[in-house]
Amino acid sequence: MDVVTMGETMVLFTPESQGPMRYAQTYTRKFGGAESNFAIGLARLGHEAGWISRVGDDELGKAMLSFIRGEGVDTSKVKVDNTAPTGLYFKEVRNVSDVRIQYYRKGSAASQMDKFDIDEEYISKARYLHISGITPALSQSCYEMVLEAISIAKKHGVKIIFDPNLRKSLWSEERAREVLLEIASQVDIILPGVSEGEFMFGEKDPETLGNLFLEHGAKLVVMKVGAAGAYYFTENESKLVEGFPVEQVVDPVGAGDGFAAGFTSGLLDGLSVAKAVERGNAVGAIVTTVSGDVEGLPEQSEVIRFMDNPSEDVTR
Repeated sequence: MDVVTMGETMVLFTPESQGPMRYAQTYTRKFGGAESNFAIGLARLGHEAGWISRVGDDELGKAMLSFIRGEGVDTSKVKVDNTAPTGLYFKEVRNVSDVRIQYYRKGSAASQMDKFDIDEEYISKARYLHISGITPALSQSCYEMVLEAISIAKKHGVKIIFDPNLRKSLWSEERAREVLLEIASQVDIILPGVSEGEFMFGEKDPETLGNLFLEHGAKLVVMKVGAAGAYYFTENESKLVEGFPVEQVVDPVGAGDGFAAGFTSGLLDGLSVAKAVERGNAVGAIVTTVSGDVEGLPEQSEVIRFMDNPSEDVTR
């Protein structure tokens, strides 16, 4: 296994019309979750990815498992919970620059995950463990599960990638800051956005934040700065890797997960850090051109074509 990740995926309903959702009459149904988006992105780029989670023993949970399994992700460690439902969320597109998310995940099956959902042997065989800051926010038992996974990864020399993925609606700011900093001190690679770095350390300057994350424990910091691209920081080097221009952003949700998948794919393929970040930038840019969390995640041939000619429509 190349990468193991864990977290909640929910059923996504999106109105077929733009504007306030109160006026919507019809919806499309898809699936989305930061960790499964990441895993699907890796699978499309030719890597082995495993996803640990729980879904409800309901039709939506069954459809979700079928979909994620069908995308090439290993779901053998996903449990079906007959006591809690599969979570839902709605994506309200008021206009291209105003996309709002409403979650209905309280008491969901995934929020009941605990450290007993972790298989030590499964994680020990991976090259990377990927975790996000969403999972520990779901419940105390999910927080404990993440710490257990980190402990196992460290025991077996599995490198840990952490995407803070701050969701203020899930917990208090004080608790969020405490836990995100706790986890950041234990990982090898961290992928924050500038706004997340500011939340965690109270600084806005990318260079300052990069050094603060390094001092806090990470060996490699990759800091996303939107359309401008991403910085990377190591003990000996720092650099801005410029992003790829996109003529029209259709849906920005999921771009960060695409970036993480592209970047991790680059590491798995033995690219330099700079080239891995460049691939992450490319995947993130491509994702914004397609509606949906995973629908725009490209295959490797599409990424290569886009990087060679960013103005070309890679979906043709």
